[in-house]
Amino acid sequence: MGLNRVFPILHRVAALSSIRSTTALRHSLCKPTVKLCYASLCNFQQMKSVSTETALSHHISDLTDREKRLLTKLYDELIGGQRAALTESITFVETQHPRKKELAQVLLQRMLAFRQELEKRNGGNPVAFRVGLSGPPSAGKSSFIEVVGKMLTGRGHEVSVLAVDPSSCTTGGSLMGDKTRMTELSRDMNAYIPIFLCEGAGYDIVLVETVGVGQSEFAVADMVDMFVLLIPPAGGDELQGIKRGIIEMADLVVVTKSDGELFVPARRIQAEYTSALKLLRKKSKVWKPKVVRISSQMGQGVPELWNTMLQFRDAMLSSGELRVCRQTQQKVWLWNLIQENALRQFQQHPAVCAELPELERRVTCGDISPGLAADLLLKVFSTIQ
Repeated sequence: MGLNRVFPILHRVAALSSIRSTTALRHSLCKPTVKLCYASLCNFQQMKSVSTETALSHHISDLTDREKRLLTKLYDELIGGQRAALTESITFVETQHPRKKELAQVLLQRMLAFRQELEKRNGGNPVAFRVGLSGPPSAGKSSFIEVVGKMLTGRGHEVSVLAVDPSSCTTGGSLMGDKTRMTELSRDMNAYIPIFLCEGAGYDIVLVETVGVGQSEFAVADMVDMFVLLIPPAGGDELQGIKRGIIEMADLVVVTKSDGELFVPARRIQAEYTSALKLLRKKSKVWKPKVVRISSQMGQGVPELWNTMLQFRDAMLSSGELRVCRQTQQKVWLWNLIQENALRQFQQHPAVCAELPELERRVTCGDISPGLAADLLLKVFSTIQ
């Protein structure tokens, strides 16, 4: 699946009414949040036109007046932080209509130019902090996001939450303060696109949540700045059940529910993970993964947790590792998109479609090996081009 297809379903504003949140959180999210001021209003007006004509001429040369008005409207409203525009833009980008695909690329190029200008004005540093959140279903991720989101919006941040659940078509994510719901974000493994649009719309904190512990964590790790593993106070079986590779990816391990009767088990799990992390390969030269305890219910340890996350960001920024990490992620997603598009073109090729059923039958019967069948199909594909 290509760059133009983000995910198949986008619930609109009304769909978020079922999101689990406390009365206090709802109250806080109804208050106007304060966007980070990256430039004066005059500078924002100047940045609207940055590289616009270059992007347009590069991707498409025959825009109609109506198409120009549509793109200008989406772009202006999006960078102006209008909530409905973000919803509409993501829907627009995920279209499968051939002409709209081309227009979507123009919009993305304009947003890319805008973000680059923001980063330039921000001293070359990213304008948003991307955080991946993972953990087993019992880890309390929803409560964690709720309390952290309330704290951050209360401090004037714009927080978006994108949920990744390749096994469920009903679990979604939200833009906190925007009440826009998204689903099946990783179905196309193109979650990088909504992250990109959220940043262009002015969100300075992007939380990417995974549901459960599985393959989606590795995809999320390739699109965030910091990967946080949430674990409940549980026994050794739960510790062994989490894949070693996922623990190795973690920049921070958070033991949740550290209160009441679970306070002592939480301290024990913290000690176990601290010892386990010492045996694993280090990801960074400047950051040593930490293990902390919090209680989302009591609010204990949450401000300290955020300070630890900021220490990570500052260390990665000052060392230059964050910039290198993002550049590497760009390359990873480039090749992911190439592979997805190449595979789709191969599967849709008329000659391949004609030969495939018979070759599949012969492979199933054991007449030829899968390798030989693949070689034959690739030869047909490469010959008839």
